[in-house]
Amino acid sequence: MSYHAEYTRSIEAPEEFWAEKAAELAWFKQPEKILSKDENGIDRWFADGEMNTAYMALDYHVENGRGDQPAVIYDSPVADTKRVYTYREMRDQVAAFAGVLKAQGVEKGDRVVIYMPMVPEALIAMYAVARLGAIHSVVFGGFAPHELAVRIEDAEPKVIVTASCGIEVSKVLEYKPMLDAAIEQSAHKPDACVILQRPQAKAELIPGRDLDWETAIASAEPADCVPVKGTDPLYILYTSGTTGKPKGVVRDNGGHATAMNYSMKAIYNIEPGDVFLAASDVGWVVGHSYIVYAPLLAGATTIVYEGKPVRTPDAGAFWRLCEEYKIKALFAAPTAFRAIKKEDPEGAQIGNYDLSNLEIIFMAGERLDPPTYHWTVEKTGKPVIDHWWQTETGWAICGNLMGVEAKEPKPGSATLPVPGFNVQILDPEGNEMPAGEQGAIAVKLPLPPSCLPTIWNNHERFAAGYLADFPGYYTSGDGGYKDEDGYVFIMGRTDDVINVAGHRLSTGEMEEIVADHPAVAECAVIGINDSLKGQVPIGLVLLKDGVDIDEEELEKELVAMVRKDIGPIACFNRALVVQRLPKTRSGKILRKLMRQIADGQEYKVPSTIDDPSSLSEIEELMDQRGLVASS
Repeated sequence: MSYHAEYTRSIEAPEEFWAEKAAELAWFKQPEKILSKDENGIDRWFADGEMNTAYMALDYHVENGRGDQPAVIYDSPVADTKRVYTYREMRDQVAAFAGVLKAQGVEKGDRVVIYMPMVPEALIAMYAVARLGAIHSVVFGGFAPHELAVRIEDAEPKVIVTASCGIEVSKVLEYKPMLDAAIEQSAHKPDACVILQRPQAKAELIPGRDLDWETAIASAEPADCVPVKGTDPLYILYTSGTTGKPKGVVRDNGGHATAMNYSMKAIYNIEPGDVFLAASDVGWVVGHSYIVYAPLLAGATTIVYEGKPVRTPDAGAFWRLCEEYKIKALFAAPTAFRAIKKEDPEGAQIGNYDLSNLEIIFMAGERLDPPTYHWTVEKTGKPVIDHWWQTETGWAICGNLMGVEAKEPKPGSATLPVPGFNVQILDPEGNEMPAGEQGAIAVKLPLPPSCLPTIWNNHERFAAGYLADFPGYYTSGDGGYKDEDGYVFIMGRTDDVINVAGHRLSTGEMEEIVADHPAVAECAVIGINDSLKGQVPIGLVLLKDGVDIDEEELEKELVAMVRKDIGPIACFNRALVVQRLPKTRSGKILRKLMRQIADGQEYKVPSTIDDPSSLSEIEELMDQRGLVASS
């Protein structure tokens, strides 16, 4: 079937389309009510279906001849450990750990917080919670106690599962002291904590509350799968708000399983038995969807990689994994490839490995700048597929359907809307914008399966944050445009569009130009307040390793490049060389924070920041250059 036929059917006959996709899964009771409204008037999928996600992803495959196939391959250069788990081993481990949780009183609908590093036990814990019909909330391992505490308080878990430590390259990060501090701070206290003891650090257990993972699982009575409704929650995943309480995105069981299973073939072209690497973390949405759930729902093999794209041990890390495990598709954020490009600009490491099994490289999580796109295509010789999605949706809103009909990629575009997502570009009044004109990216309701139906314990926040701006639409918070072929170009958050002397300009477009300079490894362009023009852009650039260039000369060249490609209207006149850019742990550049610094505003350091000291470096540099407004 062509992309056009597939997409059109999903929009014109959504119930028929998604009923077919749902029927490919092993439900205990196939849904008959495909699309319905809940008590809040929100569209819900498969409300009367009965199922269990862990059954669909594990037991079903064991019962149908995949028991001896590898399900999970754990590869940890930081712990110097490798291990393969077959589908049968995963099912048995999950049933046993579900028994541990059940013995602690965990039942259908209860919450379990999981605060784990990238180890197979994180997946086992997630599936064990799902097996019991309970709801997991995974918190990125190493989050500070306060951030963990607010999530514990909001989710109110009966049990918390953690490990004694995580490993960041060569640094051991002890989790247990942070967990103890978080529980101390939280008004809600769990009944029990289960601790996975790792050899790199032993945790002190609190008698009466803490259980040792190995001891508990050794004597556990395996638990059976508990049937749940299609609309019962599978998990809560908190998004990193920079202000106020974090938002708990709720994911339901039926819509999630259906979308995950469909996407593996349609978007990633992964068949049962193929090996898939999503180089993310279980604490983020990419980890939930494409490390933990989708590959196993589809009968594929997933890689749990506890390492980095560089420094574990070098910029050949991804390529080594691809050769060793015969990976068919690799998925990572553009920031990973920029890190590889910075350490290995000529791509010399790529030639050291056999990448014949690798068919496609997927990128998402942030805007894929054309220089990174071109470098990766040129150096690997593989197609690079950009796609765009959000924690809120759980899967791609726009992409290139490699398992349906591969379209010609356009650098800078996430290609076309994915089936089920009726993507529109709207002006402030909610009118559709013509091709080539930028506006707010919104999705006409109903949203397809897997998208959030609410925020945990705060439906008003959901309605106000996502549904109020344009009635009848979900607001993505991103801006962009469609070209004459319908390709969608994401130009960044709507607040990354700056207004220079009445002209709306995209900082994303300027970043593309700046990043194209041969000396630049990575960059950010932000709009700062200007008394004359309202806002003007400034560039913050990180140089490639080994580059020696005069800063004033570089600034002149970058100004000339932006002037040439956009014109003097851009008013791009300043570029600062920085040692690093402030980022979240998942690699997103904190542009808004840098704008607040430049504008002399008070700012809150987000919980997801990778290194808080990077902000003071930027503030000092901006101040030296006279770019910080007096507040």
